[in-house]
Amino acid sequence: MNAADTGFMIISSALVMLMVPGLALFYGGLVQRRNVLSSTMHSFVLLGIASVVWAVIGYSIAFGDDIGGLVGNLKYALLSGVGMEVKTDADTIPHVVFMVFQCMFACLTPALISGAYAERIRFKSMALFSLLWLLIVYCPLAHWVWGGGWLAGLGALDFAGGAVVHMSSGAAALACAHVLGPRMALAHGDTAPHNLPLTVLGAGLLWFGWFGFNAGSALAASPLAGNALATTQMATAAAMLGWLLVESRHSGKPTTLGAASGALAGLVAITPAAGFVTPQAALFIGFIGGVVCYGGVVLKRKLGYDDALDVVGIHGVGGTWGALATGLFASLAVNPAGADGLFQGNPGQLGVQAVSVAATWIFSYGASRVILAAIGVVSPVRASEDEEALGLDITGHNENAYRLY
Repeated sequence: MNAADTGFMIISSALVMLMVPGLALFYGGLVQRRNVLSSTMHSFVLLGIASVVWAVIGYSIAFGDDIGGLVGNLKYALLSGVGMEVKTDADTIPHVVFMVFQCMFACLTPALISGAYAERIRFKSMALFSLLWLLIVYCPLAHWVWGGGWLAGLGALDFAGGAVVHMSSGAAALACAHVLGPRMALAHGDTAPHNLPLTVLGAGLLWFGWFGFNAGSALAASPLAGNALATTQMATAAAMLGWLLVESRHSGKPTTLGAASGALAGLVAITPAAGFVTPQAALFIGFIGGVVCYGGVVLKRKLGYDDALDVVGIHGVGGTWGALATGLFASLAVNPAGADGLFQGNPGQLGVQAVSVAATWIFSYGASRVILAAIGVVSPVRASEDEEALGLDITGHNENAYRLY
C-alpha cells in the first residue's frame, strides 16, 4: 500500500466524476432552450444509475475472474470482497479506490451517448437503455480490454478508454440515431445551440477532469502518470488548432463551438494512447484527430443521420483514430508494460488495434440496436411530436431552465 498512490487515485476519481456535470453543461448549451434540463438530466442522473449498477453487479462483470474471455464471474457482486486491502500483490492502492475510479468511467460512458438522442427520447426509455447498455455492452467490453478478457489476451492497447469508452459510445450513438430518426427541428433548420458560453464552460471542465481520466489510468503517482498528463495536454491543444484550421478553410471562419469541439476531439484521440506514446507523438495524434473529427461531423449530413451533438463524429471517429494511432506510435520506452507500434518496428500491433476497433464497433452497435428494439416492445422510445414541439423540459420534467419576464 502506498499513501501517495492512494491520494493520487482518490483525486483522479474525483476529477473523472467532475467530467459528468461538465458533460451536462457541454451538451446543455448545445441543445435548444426548451430541452436544456432534459439534456442535463441525461448526464447527471447517470451518476446515480451507473453507480448502483456498478456496485450490484457491473464491477464484477468487468473485473471478476475471467469466464471464457468474455465476462467476469460474480465474485465481486454487491462489492463482496472489495475493501481497504489491495486487490493483488502488485497493487499499491486499496481495492475500493480502484473500484470507485472505474465506477466514474461507467458513469461517464453512457452519458456520452446521450448527445446522439438529445431532444427526442423519453426519459424513462433513456434510463432503461442506459442501465441495459451498461450491463450488456460496457461491462463486458471493459472486461475484454482491462479485466483479462480476449482483447487483452490478443495484446490490444487501450490506456484509458479509446475502445471501452469512446468507440463504444460512438457506435451506440450511431445506433440510437438510426433507430430514433431525425429531430423535428432539423427539418426547420432550428437546431442552433442556445448557450455557447455554457458549452465552453463544460468543455473546460471536461479538459480539466480528463487529466484524472488519463493520468489516473496509470493507477499510481508515477512517471507514467506524468507522461499521460503531458500527452493529454499536447494532443488537446494541437487538436483544437487542427479543427479550427480546417474549419476556417471549409466554412470561412473559426468558431467558438469549433474550438470546444476540437479540444474534445483531441482529448478523445489521445485517450487510448496517453500512456504508450511520447508528447511529441501526441502533438501529431491530436492535430490529425482534430482534422478527422471535423470531417466526421461534416460527414453525418451526407450520410443522413441525426447525431444531434456529434457523438459519432467526435467520440466514434476520434476513438477509432486514437486506437489506430496507438498501433503506430506506441513505444516500450514509454511503457514497458505495453508494446512497440509500427514506427518502432512492430507492424503487428497496428493489426491488433484494428481488430479491437472492428470488434468494438460491431459489438456495441449491434447490441445497442437489440436493446432499443427490446425497449420499444415495452414502451415508446421516442417522444411524441407534441412532446418534442413543447420541449422535453416541460413534458418530461415539468420544469423550465429559464424564467424570462
